[in-house]
Amino acid sequence: MASESTVGIVERVQSFVSENKRAVIIGAAAAAIAVGGVAYYASTSSRPRSQGDIEKAARKDKKKSSKGGKKKKSVKDTDGPILEERKPPAAKPEGEVVGEVLTAEQIAALPTEDRTKLASTFKENGNAAYKARQFAEAAELYTRAIEVSPKPEPVFYSNRAACYVNMTPPKHEFVVRDCDEALKLDINYIKALNRRAIALEGLERYEESLRDFTAATILDKFSNTTTAQAVERVLQKLATKRAAEILATREPRLPSFTFISAYFAAFRPRPHPALPENPSTGDQTLHLALQALEAADYAHALSFINESIDQGISWDVGKAEALNLRGTFKFLTGDVDGAKADLQESLNLVPSFTQSLVKIASVHMEQGNAQKAFECFEEAIKFNPNDPDIYYHRGQVLFIMSEFTQAAENYTKSTELDDQFVFSHIQLAVAQYKSESVANSMATFRRTLKAFPQRSEPQNYYGELLLDQQRFEDAVEKFDRAVELEKLKSPPNVLPLVNKGLTMYQWKQDIGAAERCCNEALRIDPECEAAVATLAQLSLQQSKIEKAVEMFEKQANLARSEPELVNALTYQFASAAQVEFLHNYPEMAAQLNALARGM
Repeated sequence: MASESTVGIVERVQSFVSENKRAVIIGAAAAAIAVGGVAYYASTSSRPRSQGDIEKAARKDKKKSSKGGKKKKSVKDTDGPILEERKPPAAKPEGEVVGEVLTAEQIAALPTEDRTKLASTFKENGNAAYKARQFAEAAELYTRAIEVSPKPEPVFYSNRAACYVNMTPPKHEFVVRDCDEALKLDINYIKALNRRAIALEGLERYEESLRDFTAATILDKFSNTTTAQAVERVLQKLATKRAAEILATREPRLPSFTFISAYFAAFRPRPHPALPENPSTGDQTLHLALQALEAADYAHALSFINESIDQGISWDVGKAEALNLRGTFKFLTGDVDGAKADLQESLNLVPSFTQSLVKIASVHMEQGNAQKAFECFEEAIKFNPNDPDIYYHRGQVLFIMSEFTQAAENYTKSTELDDQFVFSHIQLAVAQYKSESVANSMATFRRTLKAFPQRSEPQNYYGELLLDQQRFEDAVEKFDRAVELEKLKSPPNVLPLVNKGLTMYQWKQDIGAAERCCNEALRIDPECEAAVATLAQLSLQQSKIEKAVEMFEKQANLARSEPELVNALTYQFASAAQVEFLHNYPEMAAQLNALARGM
């Protein structure tokens, strides 16, 4: 399996922040504004708005149709134009007939009061045409209202945009143009923001659409669930599209040292295959690759393994070993199909190579095919029922599927076959904990700590369970011990440092201590995903949204798989949209920051 320890920390960081609603991103900002009760909405007109609108009219029409009248087809923009609240003028301006097209000179000659009344009448007639689904006529009437009005009215542009939304096909470009005009006149015009966001989404201009939906959501004090859902929808579209673009052009690269070392540590060490009596150049290069792997020099291991295959390996067992390792590196770089092909070729040469069967099971799980994964485990057991790695990794698959009792049975079987592999004991304890057998889990951990006093992993994982129980002081003690043991390695695994930082934040809200731990982790391993993710979330806690965007960009660059990349991009774009909101509405920055800090 991929590195559950690394992925688990990243998920834990994000879930903790989400659950406690401290991040100044869309979900948390909603809570902040709702708690603060600050009214950010500014009227789009100097006049009070009427309660009546197209939605209300539509409801009346529906009632009529239920009594036997013909049911009318609903409009696409249910918000509709804002109906004029004042009564239309009792008399037409002298010398003019409503509906005539006036020249610029005729309009300029009219008194201001008459122009205002005439614009109001055009708008009223436009509303009536809209209700009758005569959208082209309604748009023309709103155009006349714009032309004759003595001062620009944002509502006229927004109403005309509603007409363009409902035309077949919708005229998205015209909607954007009109909403641009409305928002120049009133930057807080929520209906115009929503309409422009919908049009931009239709044009697949997702970043701009997200900008508008985000602004509308915040300005509307998160009272509109439809807009909040639109934020999530557009975020998903944007992140998915951008992830596909990135993966299509990005060169494969290895993940962090922490991730790779955790992956290889999940397999018991095996003796290297003996070289033939007269080894070829490819055979000798394979030997160098295995030596580099043993020394945790992953970059050279990858280079050597590729060279050995290109040079040619003289015996089948060696070829199978080389393909296994190259397939493993492909899996780690996110080339799942390439990994599958190499591992299968390895098995074609040596069908009983159980490690290739176990690893191809991981590939099937990555592709969401659990049944094929279990078939690989069964095949491996047929060849070597006493290989403890088979049961350990089958336990990992079951653990991922939340089948904790069955996972524990497999970990137990693995330890019965070889009780010197620390991860089988650790995962057994974690599975027991997940099964709510807390006493058994703690007892298993205590035995494991005693059996492996010089290993950092039991200390680190035990600390994670203590953290889950909010036994913060005990957790920090375990993480400190794990850090000390890791210092004996070169380079050390930095996950205990990240865990300690997360604990200090949850325990004492000590952001400074948390950041110091994560920065130290990044000094040792500059590409540690868990440290980057934690720093990104800590930046959100302090309303340092621009810094958070920077860290989410880094997290996206480090993402190994498409789901990881989509997740990182989702946070990145959500945070960037808020940065843009604060740039566009600077007067709200202090209020939002104060609310976020007070949560």
